[in-house]
Amino acid sequence: MAQSRLSPNSVTLSERPSSLQWRGPLFVIGTWRSGTSLLYALLNKHPQIALMYEGDLPLLRPLFWMPGGGARWLARWEFWNNGLTRHKLDGSRMRLNASHFPSAMEEVYQAYARQKGALIWGDKSPNYYDSLVWLAREFPDARFVIIWRDPTSIIRSIVRAAEENSFFGQRGMAIRALMGYRVLKTECERLVSRGSRVHYMQYEALVRDPARVMADVCKFLDIPFVPNVGFLDGADRSAIYQAQHHALVRGEQIVSSLERAELLPVELKRKIKRYESLWWEESGQKWPILSSSQDYNCEKPSLWERLVDRVLYRCLRIMDSIVVVAYCSVPLPLLRGIRSFRRRHDRKGAMTEPSEDTPSTVSDTNRAT
Repeated sequence: MAQSRLSPNSVTLSERPSSLQWRGPLFVIGTWRSGTSLLYALLNKHPQIALMYEGDLPLLRPLFWMPGGGARWLARWEFWNNGLTRHKLDGSRMRLNASHFPSAMEEVYQAYARQKGALIWGDKSPNYYDSLVWLAREFPDARFVIIWRDPTSIIRSIVRAAEENSFFGQRGMAIRALMGYRVLKTECERLVSRGSRVHYMQYEALVRDPARVMADVCKFLDIPFVPNVGFLDGADRSAIYQAQHHALVRGEQIVSSLERAELLPVELKRKIKRYESLWWEESGQKWPILSSSQDYNCEKPSLWERLVDRVLYRCLRIMDSIVVVAYCSVPLPLLRGIRSFRRRHDRKGAMTEPSEDTPSTVSDTNRAT
């Protein structure tokens, strides 16, 4: 009898999910420009996984605190980042009166998973880096895949993306990323201490040996490894914004970055190195893992520098929170008018509309208001 042949993405009968198998949510998280989009594209090639791309509905949780907010969350969410249309979801089939945030999120995210015929639902977003513990409380069964990248490479990528994208070009983005890197580490430590399921990986390792790294992720998720998840070709990237800084993830080859001239200002580069040295000392010489050699005995940030940076970072995050509340409470016609006005008068107006090519983040919304 001829032996049947399986495609690289096939799942055998014995490997198909059982009724007792974990079904999510799965959160894929890192800081901006740390490789989360690449990891998302690879994970979503697995037949049992259907993650949303920066759905970011948890950012709008103030909607569910307000009287009547549950009746308008879909419209607000769609205006915020085109979450429905980017993922080809029919909002008319959703329960508009869902007033409980976890229930609302489960409904819409699971609907996307069913659309693909997948089992595991979840979200990929860098915007959850400071909310891991909160997510774990809201979703006790959640698992987290955290991707790390060399901080210098992250901020270099942000500076490069700022040349064509106004989100990354906004003031304070480098401080958000640098201070947020340590915030993410603290959130991870708290997750582990409370018993949550967390898997760490390095962006540099993913690019160097994607098959091995993805096999480890599949093992963590208790699903069979399929070779297809180690390659970009054939990945569905329809929900990813059409921005130039996503060009590599839209390609067919896994590439870390192109060779380009150094863009980081000297003082910013020195600041990053000072913090890397501090964190290395604080972690007992275990973190962060860098892609290049680093003199960990170099100068560290002074107490004054750390204080100023923390205050600035906190002020920026407060501003972001104010924007969220505004997007949850200001009448939509007024928000649409403000966004339209900003688009007409912004030199990079073509990049300010989330449906076209910007990341769906709190700070992106800040530009629109």
